[in-house]
Amino acid sequence: MKISVHRSETIAVVLVMLLLVLLPFVLDPFRLSLVSKYTAFAFVAIGIVLTWGYGGILSLGQGVFFGGGGYMMAMFLKLEASAPELPDFMVWSSVEKLPAWWEPFHSLTLTLLLIFVIPAVLAYLFSYAIFKKRVSGVYFAIVTLALALTMTVMIVGQQGDTGGANGITDFRTLLGMDIIGDASKQVLYIVESVALALVMLLALFIVRSRFGKILIAIRDSEDRVQFSGYNTAHMKAFVFAVAAVLSSIGGAFFSLQVGLISPTVVGVVASIEMVIYAAVGGRMSISGAVIGALLIGFLKSYLSEAFPEGWLYFLGALFILVVVVMPNGLAGLVDRAINARLKTAGPQ
Repeated sequence: MKISVHRSETIAVVLVMLLLVLLPFVLDPFRLSLVSKYTAFAFVAIGIVLTWGYGGILSLGQGVFFGGGGYMMAMFLKLEASAPELPDFMVWSSVEKLPAWWEPFHSLTLTLLLIFVIPAVLAYLFSYAIFKKRVSGVYFAIVTLALALTMTVMIVGQQGDTGGANGITDFRTLLGMDIIGDASKQVLYIVESVALALVMLLALFIVRSRFGKILIAIRDSEDRVQFSGYNTAHMKAFVFAVAAVLSSIGGAFFSLQVGLISPTVVGVVASIEMVIYAAVGGRMSISGAVIGALLIGFLKSYLSEAFPEGWLYFLGALFILVVVVMPNGLAGLVDRAINARLKTAGPQ
């Protein structure tokens, strides 16, 4: 007896949803705020599962879209906190007038719309141009890595527009409502958990659809799919755009939960960490991506406190170990254990 992959994934997604529901009842406000922070990265990890696990597209630059969503939300919050004056970092940089590209972020509705639209359009156009040239695999990973590095340098260099290396900080309200207190953090956690549940269901729908099957076929043999008449560049660019939007949503929640955004979440290190979340949880598992983000998040917090000089080496070693020994991550181990148990307990 063997449980199907689709059925096991559905069960795992339901269990993760139940876990998210139970956490506020068993964790103190501080621990719950940490979970909220790591849950923001779960959005990115799910996107990486779709692109890397199902589409064979390894991106090492998802921090660009995560940071993009975070900065857009932070810009709205900072404008609200500073009104009617300019943001403090602009005053310190002798900026006399609000930059024109900041103007749309006076509106929460427009901000939310841009959080979805900008990463979707940019990611699709950027990746389609590359995939059309048949660039893929390690070469695409290097291009996205360079993109993350370039964006970090640009943000740090624009002190008057982006807050530079310090980022955007000191915002405490959303439409006049406090977002710092424990009660507010719980409300934000509930909203974030509902959004994450919807994203997991969306991802399940995608991987089970015809499009999901074609994605796997492209991953395994792109030439055959292309000879069958499919525009593989368009399909790969589409799923990359979906992952970019999910990363942007995660970044927006990160700004709300943490109360700041800085170039560190855009850079190379952060982008590679996001891949580790998916790898550890299971690059073919939607629920595993969420568990991986939470697990590595807590592990990172502990190690950075206990071993401030060497915790990055540990994460790198963990990534290598998972790729070599557990290519399907924790989800693969659990799936094998369940099927072995069912086989043992089957008809004699």
